[in-house]
Order: sequence, then C-alpha cells, then structure tokens
Amino acid sequence: MPTLHYKAVWLSDIHLGNKDCKAEYLLEFLHNIKVDTLYLVGDIVDMWQMEKQFRWPEAHNRVMHKLMQMSNDGARVVYLPGNHDAPIQKYSGMAFGDIEIERELVHVTADGRQYLVLHGDQFDADVTLGKFHAWIGDKGYDLLLFLNRWYNRFRSWRNTHYWSLAGYIKKHIKGANKAIERYRAAGCDYARAKGLDGIICGHIHHPESLMVNGIHYINDGDWIENCSALVEDMDGELTLIHFNEYLKQKASVAILADFVKGEQAA
Repeated sequence: MPTLHYKAVWLSDIHLGNKDCKAEYLLEFLHNIKVDTLYLVGDIVDMWQMEKQFRWPEAHNRVMHKLMQMSNDGARVVYLPGNHDAPIQKYSGMAFGDIEIERELVHVTADGRQYLVLHGDQFDADVTLGKFHAWIGDKGYDLLLFLNRWYNRFRSWRNTHYWSLAGYIKKHIKGANKAIERYRAAGCDYARAKGLDGIICGHIHHPESLMVNGIHYINDGDWIENCSALVEDMDGELTLIHFNEYLKQKASVAILADFVKGEQAA
C-alpha cells in the first residue's frame, strides 16, 4: 500500500506497557504514513499499569523507536501528557531532544481553523459520578477489555479483522453515554471560552467527530480498544481513521494489484 502523506496526525491513549495495547496494529499504521506534525495526545505510556506490573514487549519498544525515528526524519513531534503519563506533565514547555512537551496548545489547520489540543483529563471533575461509581467503572472496563481481548483472539483464529467489542458494548451502556456527553460538553465549553473553532482530545477511548453548538469536537480515540487516529490532509480536512477500515482498504488494494498482475500476465 502506498505511503500516505498527512499534514498532521493525532494519536492518543496508546498505553504502551499495558497488555491490551495494540502495538502491532499501530506499527503497521505508522509504517505506511508520512507526517509533517505528529501529536501524541496523552497516555502514550501507561505508567499506572507499569507500577502494578512491569510489562514491555518488543512491539512496544518498536513503537517508541518508530516515534523517535519520525522525529529524527524531520516530523515535528509534540507530546501532550495525560493522566497515565502524568509525571511528564511537569516538563511542559520543554523538549526531550526534538520532541516538544506541552500540556495543551492550539493547532491551526491548513484552511485556518483553530483547534485546542489536549489529552482531556482536565475535564474529569466535570464528568466524575463519585468514587464508588468510578470504582465500578474501572472494574467494568477491565471486564470489557478482557472480553474484547478473547473475542478478537477468536476472530484472529478465524482469520477475520479486528473489531472493538468493548466499543460496541460501551455505546449501549446508559451510564457510559451520559459520562461521554458530559465530557464532550466540558471540552466544547472550554474551547468556546478560548474563542476557538474546535477541540481535539482523547482520554475517554471514544472516537468521534461532530459539531456541538458551533464547536467542532473531535476525540481521536485510542489503541486499546478502538485503534483509531485523526489525520489532516494538505487541504485542512480532518478525518478519523479506524484501523479495521484501514485493513479492509489495504486488502482491497492488494486484491486489485493481484488482478492487474494477472491481466498483465495474460
């Protein structure tokens, strides 16, 4: 598949160090793109999980090397730490080599629109439903990821593409939808107060792009359950990409290439 060149790409909630991180999928995506600016929108490394149990597979190491290589190859890389990589927040305004560290910033698209970019844990106070509900939520999310993990192992045994069972279940849980709505509203209010056109964030593992009372809200998703990214083309158009759709597109291109080869051979 040909390399795709983007003006900007946003990735968040990769959670390197977590057993549910889809590092192999992310690597395949990164190897097939070229980007001018790469935003790492928080929770790139899951320091919370690594405090409980250190886990760092080779694929996670390759992701880190790939991100650094992209910076060395001329891409501007900006790291906006979230809650799972919170210790990095204290370095906001500084740089590690060629990688800039910022808590939040404004991105201007090719067509002149201004978007606030930040992880989104800043809005937790507006979303939380109390400590007990948060505990239930954590336990419930662990169960969702467990189901998602085994469901997709079953799909791989049947040679079918990845599909987010966890994301599907979440969409049908009333409490989850209520929290997502409150988070979305808080983010849009924050961007509106700054006089911006929109907001790009992560944090809640729920990719979506929609207008909310004149503010363009975009959540670029995650690489734990949804495997999604936000990309900007050279004209300023912003598009959410899901890895399962990327796989289908890649398969279609491969089938077409085989067909062309067959026709040429005939």
